[in-house]
Amino acid sequence: MPQHVKKGDVVLVTAGNHRGSTGEILEVDLKSNRVIVKGVNVRKRRVRPTQAQPKGSIIEKELSIHISNVSPVAGGKATRVRFVTRADGAKVRVAARDGSELHVLRKSSAGKGAGKR
Repeated sequence: MPQHVKKGDVVLVTAGNHRGSTGEILEVDLKSNRVIVKGVNVRKRRVRPTQAQPKGSIIEKELSIHISNVSPVAGGKATRVRFVTRADGAKVRVAARDGSELHVLRKSSAGKGAGKR
């Protein structure tokens, strides 16, 4: 089943501690239905000392949030997504709010199969 968001989309967090913040999707995990959004759900992690880094360190890392808690942004506001097949056969993700195209999922098949039986 196609997902309403993909890597590189700008999304708005709609639920949770970071509700209202926006960011770009860095990673999508389809098995667990989670996404990592840049600048959202940032936590500090301790790194153990190693030979390469004898002191160790504390790093800040974005952790995942559930995919249902984000919505794509179109026109500065969160929107739902529709999947539309155009007349030329291309399948696109369309913002339900204003009808703008978010991403082309499948190119048109006009050139494919010409001359084949």
